Amino acid sequence: MQSIADLPSLFRRVAAGRPEAPAILVDGDHWTYARLDRASDGVAAGLAERGINPGDRVALYCPNGAEFVVAYLGILKAGAVVVPVNLLLNPREITFMLGDAGVRGLCFHAALADKAGAALEEADLPLLRIGIGFDDDSDLVDCHLHRMAPAPDAEPPPATAINAATAPAVILYTSGTTGRPKGAVLTHANLASNARAVADTLELRPDSDRILVVLPMFHAFAGTVGILTPLLCGAALVPVPRFDPQVITEAIGRHRATVFLGVPSLYAVLLRLGDEQLARWASVRLCISGGAAMPVALMQAFEQRFRVPVLEGDGPTECGPVTAVNPPAGPRKPGSIGPPIRGVEMHIADEQGNWLADGEHGEVCVRGPSVMQGYWGLPEATAQSFFGDWFRTGDLGWRDADGYFYLVDRIKDLIISNGMNVYPRVIEEVLIRHPSVVEAAVVGEPHPIHGEIPIAYVTSAPDSGSGSGSGSGAAAAALKAWCRQHLGSHEIPRRIEIVAALPKNAAGKILKRELRRSGEVERGVR
Repeated sequence: MQSIADLPSLFRRVAAGRPEAPAILVDGDHWTYARLDRASDGVAAGLAERGINPGDRVALYCPNGAEFVVAYLGILKAGAVVVPVNLLLNPREITFMLGDAGVRGLCFHAALADKAGAALEEADLPLLRIGIGFDDDSDLVDCHLHRMAPAPDAEPPPATAINAATAPAVILYTSGTTGRPKGAVLTHANLASNARAVADTLELRPDSDRILVVLPMFHAFAGTVGILTPLLCGAALVPVPRFDPQVITEAIGRHRATVFLGVPSLYAVLLRLGDEQLARWASVRLCISGGAAMPVALMQAFEQRFRVPVLEGDGPTECGPVTAVNPPAGPRKPGSIGPPIRGVEMHIADEQGNWLADGEHGEVCVRGPSVMQGYWGLPEATAQSFFGDWFRTGDLGWRDADGYFYLVDRIKDLIISNGMNVYPRVIEEVLIRHPSVVEAAVVGEPHPIHGEIPIAYVTSAPDSGSGSGSGSGAAAAALKAWCRQHLGSHEIPRRIEIVAALPKNAAGKILKRELRRSGEVERGVR
């Protein structure tokens, strides 16, 4: 692998070459590269003065905004490791993360003070508490992010020596769908190589591109594609703090955003915007979808209405996270996550790790410079996640003759009914095509005779008349009839539940484990 510099060094090079160019665009306060460089230098110096050493872990618990980026870069410049905290975690889950990562500091926003305080009390760890947005006299924090800004005439602090190939930059905790959360350790080189390859693949334009970031910055997708990718190539980012179609649209129009990052559920919500709002999207030249499989019907509906191409890509947290994406110049293949990005190798393997031929279904495996070091403190789990130096993604997929990859489902989501494989995504794609359905999720339910049976959960359009209240039985029957027209008999959901909303994580990804739990409650298992 070609040697690559650490993240702070790469950022400083960009800042030195374009100091007055916009780096972060927020309402009423634009940050230039020079300002961001100086502010993050101040954070790095402040952390070092207060005992944070290279290699120490510092948790970052903050909504989307310029402060998140300043703190993120400052922690990296100090040689420390960023541990982003999911905003939806409860205090007990935060306490676990703080203890598991052995963090030495917690940088947290005033809006999250209650949960942070409860977690800190339970953790009972000697942590440096850095406040964001607190009053100066607050006794909840030891110091304030805004007070770490250097004096105008101060010399920049000496750069911390960082071995990009081996030094961890972030520890990203997975959702823990199959047990305790695991912290994926990604080095400076992992993230830098992924950000560079993404910028090349998307053909980002430093002088004009502005990436709107409404996906939570603690998430791998937003962290790499929304923060590091623009800042390491000289483009700008536009942070938006919450999933609100109107707020998103106003930010796009105000700051002339050119690239939009989203997950499928967000694109579905944006389709509800009124026609009068669409003109504000005129500056957007690319939309990127990741985090979950995007139904083809949803992609086609969005592209037709907004007149902008959607590039679907994918990749797990452990891989940087981007492994593949449909290229802007084409060909784009709906339903595919595209070919591997530069530097990434992908294969389809059987259960023993043998490569399969094009068209055959198996586990997607990845090798390349962005693949993680391993899981923090979990050598056995790390070893189980690899075939040699190939990371096992847990995704079931196949490759076509052109080298484009297709994800069928998560291996753990595969339903086996009467010995036959039933792929939830196939059923979901059919349900999404029905005009009354907005979102769909299919899970397997144990059955004493058939082994498992598919159960579907759907949300309906507001004007469809098929809500979760009265009349939902007739609507479910109509959907089942639709499935009989388009699916094999073994794929037809045995039950269709029309619900007001599907459970999702902070990134907007549907949580199928919660649907399984609700089914267990209904069956009296829990």
